[in-house]
Amino acid sequence: MRYLVRRLLLTIPVLLGVATLVFSLIHLVPGDPAQSMLGDSAPPEDVARLRQTLGLDRPLVQQYKSFLGGVVKGDLGTSFRYGTPVTREIGSRLLRTMQLALAAMAVAIVIAIPLGIIAAVRKGTAVDQAAMTLSLIGISMPNFWLGPLLAIVFAVRLGWLPVSGTGTVAHLVLPAVTLGAALAAILARMTRASVLEELRELYVLAARARGISRARAVIRHAFRNSLIPIVTIIGLQFGAVLTGTIITETIFAWPGVGRLLIQAINFRDYPLVQGCILFISFTYVTMNLLTDVAYGILDPRIRLE
Repeated sequence: MRYLVRRLLLTIPVLLGVATLVFSLIHLVPGDPAQSMLGDSAPPEDVARLRQTLGLDRPLVQQYKSFLGGVVKGDLGTSFRYGTPVTREIGSRLLRTMQLALAAMAVAIVIAIPLGIIAAVRKGTAVDQAAMTLSLIGISMPNFWLGPLLAIVFAVRLGWLPVSGTGTVAHLVLPAVTLGAALAAILARMTRASVLEELRELYVLAARARGISRARAVIRHAFRNSLIPIVTIIGLQFGAVLTGTIITETIFAWPGVGRLLIQAINFRDYPLVQGCILFISFTYVTMNLLTDVAYGILDPRIRLE
């Protein structure tokens, strides 16, 4: 409990730093939200009146204090574009983003872990080389290139899957594969390296000497003890997956937090941009904490320490 409390307290300066950085950068972006909302032909008097209504005429220090005060109370402000609370806008799109992130993680785990284990067991063979070549290709393909490619092949040319939008499980396939491909490549290489290290240990040889089958020795002993680095990659990459949804959701018109962030940036919607980035940062920090807690569950030695 002391460990959890200490880690939770450490997240406060991290989130404060993120909030300060985001607030500073978003106000350095060229463009006036009031001018964007009214159009270029709007009279200066109307623009000045709207700036006053939105509170943009106040000094930045006062705006920053109001922003931090609202964050402490759980109030991220009101969206310039929609006129509704930022928390409501994020909440309405949160489910879609979590669906996409979990589907991408599932794609990565289903592909990467078996591939990594097989590559470790068949070290030096053609199977190992093919698996590592595939993982290298997966790492090398950015999702802003892979997404349109998959859409052209499987949606436009073949017509097997919808190209954008939501509604059915089929709509989730292309975005999930696009987002999970790079993670699967990294996870496969980590799984192979971690399992290989454990296969060299004497306890695996002792298990085989006791008559345990090779498959059971690999899965129950070597793979189980190699889970710490694998869980680390999964936990850290989940935050990266949320960041990756910004591009993937835009490509496939997926109505999640990532696409909402892009729209907010284009509209100069300061409160909504700050809220979306704070949400992503908080999720990333939370996943790091849950990963550390999972260490103690998987390895009793860490729990004892």
